[in-house]
Amino acid sequence: MKVTASDADDPTYGSSARVVYSVLDGEKFFTVDRNTGIIMTAVADLDRETQDRYELVVKATDMAGQLGGLSGSTTVTIVITDVNDNPPRFPQKMYQFSVSEGAAVGTPVGRVIATDADMGDNTDMSYLIKEGGDLFKVTTDVETQEAVVAIKKPLDFETKRTHNVVVEAVNKHVDPRFVDLGSFRDQTIVRVSVSDIDEPPIFLPAEGAIMEVQEDAKVGALVGIVTARDPDVKNKPVRFSIDRSTDQEMIFHIDPDSGAITLGKILDRETAGWHNITVKAVEADNHTMASHSAVSIRILDVNDNAPELAMPYEASVCEDAKPGQLIHNISVVDRDEPQTGHRFYFTLAPEASSNRHFTLWDVKDNTAGIRTQRSGFNRHEQNVYFLPILVVDSGPPSLSSTGTLTIHVCGCDPDGAIQSCNATAYVMSAALSPGALIALLVCMLILIVLVLLILTLKRHRKGQRMAEDEEDMRDNVIKYNDEGGGEQDTQAYDMSALRNLYDFPEAKSCDSGPDIRSLPQWIQANRVGGGGAEGAAAVAAAAADFSLFKGYIRKKVEQADADLSVPPYDSFQTYAFEGNSSPALSLSSIHTLSTTSEQDFSYLSDWGPRFRQLAGYYAPGKPEEEGS
Repeated sequence: MKVTASDADDPTYGSSARVVYSVLDGEKFFTVDRNTGIIMTAVADLDRETQDRYELVVKATDMAGQLGGLSGSTTVTIVITDVNDNPPRFPQKMYQFSVSEGAAVGTPVGRVIATDADMGDNTDMSYLIKEGGDLFKVTTDVETQEAVVAIKKPLDFETKRTHNVVVEAVNKHVDPRFVDLGSFRDQTIVRVSVSDIDEPPIFLPAEGAIMEVQEDAKVGALVGIVTARDPDVKNKPVRFSIDRSTDQEMIFHIDPDSGAITLGKILDRETAGWHNITVKAVEADNHTMASHSAVSIRILDVNDNAPELAMPYEASVCEDAKPGQLIHNISVVDRDEPQTGHRFYFTLAPEASSNRHFTLWDVKDNTAGIRTQRSGFNRHEQNVYFLPILVVDSGPPSLSSTGTLTIHVCGCDPDGAIQSCNATAYVMSAALSPGALIALLVCMLILIVLVLLILTLKRHRKGQRMAEDEEDMRDNVIKYNDEGGGEQDTQAYDMSALRNLYDFPEAKSCDSGPDIRSLPQWIQANRVGGGGAEGAAAVAAAAADFSLFKGYIRKKVEQADADLSVPPYDSFQTYAFEGNSSPALSLSSIHTLSTTSEQDFSYLSDWGPRFRQLAGYYAPGKPEEEGS
């Protein structure tokens, strides 16, 4: 820098205002120009790291420095700026750290730092590993300028217990002016000790196993063996099992001691060509120490499926076809996958060996063609041909199957386009117009409506007819309200109902009780059998006993229920009994039978055929008349 001093004296008067400069303190490192006051370094390569600040006292004297001149002084502060002239240095040549072998990848092992006497950006440095970089890595903490040593790959106490890692520190900003001062880098050794822990078993190989087994292997056949061991020094026994979530059908089994995988079920490659299972290995005395490995099992194919036609083929041949004309190509499918590839052979089945209509041409590329063998076909004589084809694979062992090709004989136009086939629908040369389609749909709707109306009318008439039949059967009440002309008058009303009024058939049942007869006949029988006063008394007692009528009616109901010839509808019958205690004398002709009247009614028999029935009630008379 430059310093300047001023003098108030007259510069034109001698040397009283002429100023010169000199250093009073600090002349060892700096000097000042006597006349200009420019301060300069007195030595080269000032070391900021030794002293970064100087205070220099500069004196200004007038009279050109002669005796008697006056002087003044000032203090100049000089700060030394930094340059990158110092390399990084590690305080120690070796650092020691310890880490567990179970530590995860990326776990920091320790931190080391190199120092640099410079300042600012001149202290920026980076770290790298010169040796031992297979298992460890180093990164730089940009805030603290520390080297962070971390795990790069899993450690194994049983393989190597101590690792020496050489870490080097390098300045980022090297000044070329100071390259000759030496290397601007430094190294240190980081020694890492690995501590032992109890580890789970490890599989060999670690990435899993691939096994193969034949599709036709028997149950219990060996598929393969998985291997696992305890990596610890004690090398404890290992037990194996299959994760059943990966083998729910239990197709495979594993020996817990040897790790041998065997078949538990029959395999089918066409159903599943690969099986992926997970095998678990644990220490025998500590099941918490477990590991898993994937096992892929490939099922090797055997020829157990016969080839088949790819689809139910159908072909058409024109009636005017020429001999040797190709009419169709066929192919086959086979669920098997031989390692050498498929090779199929086509022939006509033995039952078609005498066929004179078609020939089979093996194209040699696993397909075959059907050609005509004769010229001309007549679809009116035979419109469909069934051609059995035998397909054989290359094995081993060779398997075969027979498929049928259906060939229809069709009529064709001169260009060979099919027009119609008897066994198939006609080919329409032109599509129906929209108007024709609409008309067709309308006709169909009209037909459907007519059918529905007819069915509805039939059902309605049937219902009316059934109602009328029911009314006829259930409500058929015949009422006679006129006197009529006697027995000879057969035109007025049906006399058969009156004649058969008491002609009840005897019960068909064979009950142990008394015979069921009509009440009047029973009463007449009692009257005839008893005779005189005893008979009349018995009849009166029976008439007075109303329970007799109840039993009589009940027997009649049971008889009607048991009679299969009775129509299946309800009938209503009325039985009237007047009683004995009416104050008005009885007007019933039946009741007179129970009276003690001595009136003789035998004269009724002489009144003619019209009074014959009345005479039978009141004057029974002779037995032969009773029989008539």
